[in-house]
Amino acid sequence: MCLGIPGQVIDIVDDPNSIARVEVSGVKRNVSVALVRPEGIGPGDWVLIHVGFAMSKIDESEARETMKALKIMGQAYTDELTMLHESQIE
Repeated sequence: MCLGIPGQVIDIVDDPNSIARVEVSGVKRNVSVALVRPEGIGPGDWVLIHVGFAMSKIDESEARETMKALKIMGQAYTDELTMLHESQIE
């Protein structure tokens, strides 16, 4: 199952390559924000992430509601977090 997990942008760490540092459930990872760059993205913004890529920009309320729903899913949520932990974009 493929899930998108909400994460908050901490910083744009590689502007030319559209790489941002994002925090997801206490884990900080570099992710590609190339797909959401046209919407405007910066520190404090929330994005929906799947395996190292921000798929869409969301607001904080949607991020919180999505996290609640994901936690209820149990193993699927745990599996997605594991994939995030293993993804490395540097």
